[in-house]
Amino acid sequence: MTPYRIALLDDHAVVRMGYRRLLELEPGLQVVAEYADATPAWHDLVEPATEEHRPRAVDLLLLDLSLPGRSGIDFLRELRTRRPALKVLVVSMHDSPTIRQQCLRAGAAGTVAKSDDPRVLVDAVRRLQRGWHLPASEAALREQRRAPHERLTLRESQVLQHLLAGCSVEQAAARMGLAGKTVFNHQTHLRQKLAVDSTVELLHYAHAHGLVPE
Repeated sequence: MTPYRIALLDDHAVVRMGYRRLLELEPGLQVVAEYADATPAWHDLVEPATEEHRPRAVDLLLLDLSLPGRSGIDFLRELRTRRPALKVLVVSMHDSPTIRQQCLRAGAAGTVAKSDDPRVLVDAVRRLQRGWHLPASEAALREQRRAPHERLTLRESQVLQHLLAGCSVEQAAARMGLAGKTVFNHQTHLRQKLAVDSTVELLHYAHAHGLVPE
């Protein structure tokens, strides 16, 4: 069986060593290159072939987002433009739905958190090797299970509490020491997140979820 060729781009040598040992315990997986920053990775994987240089044959790149001197997201976007057939799995300490969506929009095949169990990484690599889609990350699944009001920002939650206490936007702004337009924008965003179009619907939502102040 032809080995599934993997390259590692992470600025921590200990992390790369851990990936290599973990992946090469698996039959058919082979780490063929390691890079501590984006410049040698770009030279090795992307630059056009010449008599002296030919881009390395790699099936999958494990990419960290925190690279010295360069954004991992920017590197990912450029890589997808120049070498679209190369799959990229982002392995990062940043485990938020927002970061995950940024990675996917930039062209990543999937994301794994560095805090995940090592089997999650191996499973993700195996799925990509077989041409399968990756399931949602644990962070994304947790976010989907949260109630809409649990996704509000701190400011949005504060505005919501003032509105539920009977304050107008102007009164809430005065109590919070914010501009009326700022509070109005927070109100617009929280209504969008809660999928309510009026004060009556907002109160119904609040009663249904036990949010109304005693």
